[in-house]
Amino acid sequence: MSDSALNVLQNTFGFESFRGFQGEVIREVTEGRDALVLMPTGGGKSLCYQVPALVMAGTAIVVSPLIALMEDQISNLKQIGVRAESLHSGVSLEEQYRIEQELFTGHLDLLYVAPERLMTEMMQRKLDQVRVSLFAIDEAHCVSQWGHDFRPEYLQLSVLKTRFPNVPRIALTATADKRTRQEIIERLGLDQARVFVDSFNRANIFYRISQKKQGKQQLLRFLEKEHPEDSGIVYCLSRKRVEDTAAWLNAQGRKALPYHGGMTAYDRKNNQHRFLQEEGMIIVATLAFGMGIDKPDVRFVAHLDLPRSIEAYYQETGRAGRDGLPATAWMVYGLQDVMLLRQIQSNSMAAPEIQRIEQQKLEAMLSLCEVTGCRRQVLLEYFDEPLKEKCGNCDLCLEPVTTWDGTEAARKALSCVYRTGQMFGVSHLVDVLLGKETAKVSQFGHRQLTTFGIGSEFKQSEWRSVFRQLVARGFINVDVEGHGALKLNEKCRPLLKGNERLLLRQDRYEYATEKAARKTRSVDQGRVIIDDQDRPLWEAMRSRRKELAEEQGVPAYVILNDKTLYEMLKIKPTSLEALSHISGVGEYKLEKYGQTFVELISGFVVSVH
Repeated sequence: MSDSALNVLQNTFGFESFRGFQGEVIREVTEGRDALVLMPTGGGKSLCYQVPALVMAGTAIVVSPLIALMEDQISNLKQIGVRAESLHSGVSLEEQYRIEQELFTGHLDLLYVAPERLMTEMMQRKLDQVRVSLFAIDEAHCVSQWGHDFRPEYLQLSVLKTRFPNVPRIALTATADKRTRQEIIERLGLDQARVFVDSFNRANIFYRISQKKQGKQQLLRFLEKEHPEDSGIVYCLSRKRVEDTAAWLNAQGRKALPYHGGMTAYDRKNNQHRFLQEEGMIIVATLAFGMGIDKPDVRFVAHLDLPRSIEAYYQETGRAGRDGLPATAWMVYGLQDVMLLRQIQSNSMAAPEIQRIEQQKLEAMLSLCEVTGCRRQVLLEYFDEPLKEKCGNCDLCLEPVTTWDGTEAARKALSCVYRTGQMFGVSHLVDVLLGKETAKVSQFGHRQLTTFGIGSEFKQSEWRSVFRQLVARGFINVDVEGHGALKLNEKCRPLLKGNERLLLRQDRYEYATEKAARKTRSVDQGRVIIDDQDRPLWEAMRSRRKELAEEQGVPAYVILNDKTLYEMLKIKPTSLEALSHISGVGEYKLEKYGQTFVELISGFVVSVH
């Protein structure tokens, strides 16, 4: 069985050997046992069920939550000669009939189905009549009720265990902390399943988080400096902000499209299609976007607003660099983000236990933002994967943050909250500390307070930074009813009494020094660098790939992804035999596209010599 799995991997998918524990997972499933697989985005999860589907007799049923995700995978599979189809609401009746006939006659290797359809009695009766080789439950974290992608229909999938007791099941996800992992096992009845946990470390992603100061301008500078022609995703919290940012980017000369839940299904699908097909396209989206995205050449993911949890951040940033080439996860956040998320949380109608968990998740996210050490260490620690050494591939490793003793400043800020009656937001509190004679200060008689004007040693932006860090670290609560009024909590007592010292971060909006910026550029973080002498061949191969993609109406990366193209550029194969050893070129692609690329490369090699 392992020989035939390796043959499928090499001849169909074009990879020399299995990565990590892929081979073990495949053996587990092909021998009829259940498995739970946790593997980061781009780690090769889909091969864990696609290879068994081609090795085992019968049809593999893949449960997938989004139509776009199914269509993308099927498009890729058909390119390598695999018989794969999907049944979902977008399939016409005529097409549905054809697919079902292929299923009944055993002519399908894989059938992708939405969980809602799979759970209907009619669909299960149809499956009773065919030989099902395995069930693959993709995006299994959708079963978690306190996860960010919860899908109620996933809860019913435990039925598969009793209805099809002899069919192995494999559940897969890219994001799950210990709690979510346990929930997947319980809700899907996978208590006998072997659990495989891969490293969560996406070493090719460069992480950078800065304070927000005119976020859109910061985004533009980042794009111009580091990703002038690349495709990427920009995440925003609100629909309005998505629309505004997309329109603004277009006005700045970048191709950008919006994506959010308030758009029609047609417009969303059209924009997603263009993002997949067109090079250099940026999609600006709310959290509604992304789970169905299998695009391997996303070179950056930017956040203009703070995500609610590390899982959400990890999953969203994980859409960058799925091909393993360098990519950037960039984010700016500010005091308003912190206060807004605190407000949303305290407004939550969820059960107390879930509220407590949501609060822990937000604390962890804020810790990642406010950390003074290595970001990757904090990120991986959250997923129970301690990293001993600093990563050397995040902003804080390249340029350590400056800290200062903020004990006295924090005490002044907390005293000001107390003296003003815990009824005011940050702007007014900063005015009082700076001794500003505003109408509001006069109205409430705050000129007479002992805290009036005691903070003149700092600027307004510096006081806002102090308040942000106090809110982020939980010394101050944000009152929902009081329009963002700040209130003290128990945690601040030792600080006020002088029994605790507090180190605060020096805010940084870009790289503090040109030296650090040069260091980033010199190690090519987040970018794929092509030598000048290779650029004509690179452009010619991309151009040929684009022509082939347009002829077939598929995204360019479905023909050959950037990583495969990059390897071809380095090795320059001038024969079909040499090309067959390039990762990602299987028999089907070799036969279909081999000659055209070999001739193209040969022409360049001859002209150079």
